[in-house]
Amino acid sequence: MNSAWKNHLAAAGAVMENDCVTHFGDPAGELRAVAQGVLVDLSHLGLLAFDGEDSPTFLQGQTTNDVRQVGATRAQMGALCTHQGRMLANFLMWQRGGEYFMELPEALRAAVQKRLTMYVLRSKVKVRDAGAETVRLGVAGAAAGPALQALFGGVPDGDFAVIEADGATLMALPGGRYEIVAEVERAVALWAALRPACTPGGAACWEWVSVRAGVPMLLPPTQEQFTPQMANLELLGGVSFSKGCYTGQEVVARTQHLGKVKRRLYLAHIDGTAAPQPGDALAGTDHGMIVNVAPAPGGGFDMLAVIPVEDRAHAELRWKSADGPQLCFLDLPYPLS
Repeated sequence: MNSAWKNHLAAAGAVMENDCVTHFGDPAGELRAVAQGVLVDLSHLGLLAFDGEDSPTFLQGQTTNDVRQVGATRAQMGALCTHQGRMLANFLMWQRGGEYFMELPEALRAAVQKRLTMYVLRSKVKVRDAGAETVRLGVAGAAAGPALQALFGGVPDGDFAVIEADGATLMALPGGRYEIVAEVERAVALWAALRPACTPGGAACWEWVSVRAGVPMLLPPTQEQFTPQMANLELLGGVSFSKGCYTGQEVVARTQHLGKVKRRLYLAHIDGTAAPQPGDALAGTDHGMIVNVAPAPGGGFDMLAVIPVEDRAHAELRWKSADGPQLCFLDLPYPLS
């Protein structure tokens, strides 16, 4: 996290742990405020930058998304896979100032950076940790669009659309979320301008709106557990089936062309005060696993879990054990094909 930005957050009342804003004094109230409008620092997410003339070609051969479509007006989701087609990480990618940026959990950032650097070889590409170079803000809730419209003179039209204004990058994300990337001075001004409409919230607020948007984020316990289709990544535009070869492409393409994905990502809720964790197993199925989980504003927890399609339709599923809390399934905001 940029030190000047960290000082700004501290002065605003942020409680931080390892450069992650956990809350601003009222975690439960901040979650309840999400529906109206929430403003979240995203420094808890890692950021890699790719600089050099070979960056587009290099990334095209490593990721599931079509990097050629990432530009000044378009961001994308994507993933890095093993040769067996299992995801090592998934990410949000955008371009700014001629460089490509890959946002992913900070817990995976160093390992992904090391892995990609190994594959650079003779390519004219430099990979660096860019987490402290800019400020990233997440904005969501009913007030987000109107507030950003007033500040930017418009909002991006559709998921992953991007606009640039006054030195800031604004991206529209699934679930009515927006992400802003700006230098510190500009971010301070944006924070002040958004504050009347949006309540500052901790990382859990962003995690919850991302879960409810049906957007997964792999973490260390879930690495190499899923193909992109199991995590619905192709439904979110994160997989190209026409771009050509990349690591794991053969398995991913074969899964798609067989016409039936046997496991899918679903949205569910459980009651209780004990928090499930990513990687936890589900009872009532042999292959169910929690991917992401977040406290829900009304109590309990909302989660994304990969579950066999047959078991989702016919089995009673519970967290951890047969007598654990039962999953109550919710509708995803996009159709499962």
